[in-house]
Amino acid sequence: MRERAAAPLHAWDLTPKQAIALQKELARAVVRSDRFGPGGRRAIGSVAGVDAAFADRGRTIRAAAVLLDYPGLVPVERVLVERPVAFPYVPGLLSFREVPALLEALDRLHARPDLILCDGHGYAHPRRFGLACHLGLWLDVPAIGVAKSRLTGRYEEPGPAKGDLAWLRAGSGARPGARIGAVLRTRERVKPVYVSAGHRVSLRTAVALTLACTARYRLPEPTRLADKLSKTARTS
Repeated sequence: MRERAAAPLHAWDLTPKQAIALQKELARAVVRSDRFGPGGRRAIGSVAGVDAAFADRGRTIRAAAVLLDYPGLVPVERVLVERPVAFPYVPGLLSFREVPALLEALDRLHARPDLILCDGHGYAHPRRFGLACHLGLWLDVPAIGVAKSRLTGRYEEPGPAKGDLAWLRAGSGARPGARIGAVLRTRERVKPVYVSAGHRVSLRTAVALTLACTARYRLPEPTRLADKLSKTARTS
């Protein structure tokens, strides 16, 4: 991938305790406003979807990156990376398990995407630093988290039509908390997805772009294709 960041954000050889402390530190650097391209002026011409699956009883990760043009959503390139898993499964620390392999997959793309859609959370995370934040910040590329299930927060069920949404809010008490994401219906009368800003994207824009990337299925086309690739382990 072109224009790769010159220096890494941090080392990956961390304990879970160190990883939690790092999440809290890096969360302060996340940008939750719309900044696309240099100076925020470039239009979106491509989008990459990323996802990962595990094999060999969790010992091997299969990280997939699929590049599509935008807004046509025609697949341009597919990359699959397999490597040993180096970080244990710990709730809330998924990015330390998946991001190294996802970075490798994205790095093998011939072109840098203008936007990344991640199968996972962004700001809707207990420490406001989910996988989409981590990946977007590392590459300094706009990123959005589109997850299949809730990790944190509370919400009321959105309406049944495509495009209906409910705000995902922090906390669990009676008083409304701050918005941390959106529970979005991407297909009529089908389970919603959980959208949150990752990096250099506002929540409202994240919702709009998720809908723009969704065709006939529940999942946006970029992450749907990445999910399929990671599970079938075929690039053709």
